[in-house]
Amino acid sequence: MPELPEVETTRRGLAPHVRGRRIRALRLYERRLRWPVPAGLPARVAGQRIVAAQRRAKYLLLKLESGTLIVHLGMSGNLRVVPAQGPRLPHDHFDLVLGSGLAVRFNDPRRFGSLIYVRGDPLAHPLLAKLGPEPLARAFDAGYLWRITRGRRVAIKQLLMNSQLVVGVGNIYASEALFRARIRPRRQARSLTRAEAGRLVRAVRAVLGQAIRAGGTTLRDYLRTDGSPGYFRQRLYVYERGGEPCRRCGKPVRAITQGQRSTYYCPGCQK
Repeated sequence: MPELPEVETTRRGLAPHVRGRRIRALRLYERRLRWPVPAGLPARVAGQRIVAAQRRAKYLLLKLESGTLIVHLGMSGNLRVVPAQGPRLPHDHFDLVLGSGLAVRFNDPRRFGSLIYVRGDPLAHPLLAKLGPEPLARAFDAGYLWRITRGRRVAIKQLLMNSQLVVGVGNIYASEALFRARIRPRRQARSLTRAEAGRLVRAVRAVLGQAIRAGGTTLRDYLRTDGSPGYFRQRLYVYERGGEPCRRCGKPVRAITQGQRSTYYCPGCQK
């Protein structure tokens, strides 16, 4: 699934192409996404200018003159900037055609992505209203992480992936951040010391920041807006490296399952 770095990379790729552009048309080729796209949506957005391309958690927010398009990439989706009349690929579901002659094209083989239009404050929408702080924002600091871990028996990796506590730290980056912070993923959240909470916050920020600069992590379906892959996978320390030697100490990386998701850690480096 595209995680925060992939979505932020997509936002940065889209922004210079869409900001200030007028929407010529919304062409719907497949309305049956995670939630059906209303048949009347093209008429509502046609002619509107795109004011900004923003992100909240793993959602892209295209702010229009009157309303906001909320886009989620789902499990396998990607947005590409292409010539509006360019040939379509299988699983291309909609084109947001711009006055420049380009189109923002959404491709999603599994159709778990979504396109939603809201008129009011998008942050008040039920999908966004209860989300926790952004991991790269000041609100997510050592003091905050220390407070939310107190009394919680849940494994620290599961806590990091709880979007009501902090957004965008998905499976790949939670494993990588815990490795860098030298913390085992199964440890109870309440067992973290203040120093460990500080190390983990710094690790989360470092991993996400480096992944954004590398253009995200390509595992299966993710592509950047120009169709190229992200390259952070080449810098992964533990994720999908079960049985391989740790890049730091040489011991075999272990693979376990937590919450029906694969988790990777080094038994030598992480305590």
